[in-house]
Amino acid sequence: MTKPEVPVENLKEYLDKEISVTDWFEITQERINQFAECTEDPQWIHIDEEKASKGPFGATIAHGLLLLSFVPPFFKDYLQFTLTGTSVYLNYGFDKVRFINPVTAGSRIRIRFVPIEFKEKGKGRFLIKVSCTFEIENSEKPACIAEYLAMFVK
Repeated sequence: MTKPEVPVENLKEYLDKEISVTDWFEITQERINQFAECTEDPQWIHIDEEKASKGPFGATIAHGLLLLSFVPPFFKDYLQFTLTGTSVYLNYGFDKVRFINPVTAGSRIRIRFVPIEFKEKGKGRFLIKVSCTFEIENSEKPACIAEYLAMFVK
């Protein structure tokens, strides 16, 4: 199915409306271990399954930054439309970030995206602030809430 096209300037019309939600995806122990290795953060709560099983969460947990790393690619990939009029999309950073509920290895999560602010920055640049809610399957409490900043350039 072809997605509708939306000019980047029209993103302001989508403020406070959900514009994408990812599929559920599993946070595997292997992924957690790989993230720990490449970021040099091998804390036991992430990689030592035996010790973590006796710890405060009953299992290993994902790094918060691992969760945030999914936002830039998933934000654009799961849009309900195709943005037109841009040549590049840049990760501009994050504003508020809160890790509310740990994500244990083997859990499935998804992310909901809702634009909350749109600014024309001149020279064909548009800054969009997007509220991101990381849901854990079968949990009422989200894993994380964050405000993502995406820069689109013509």
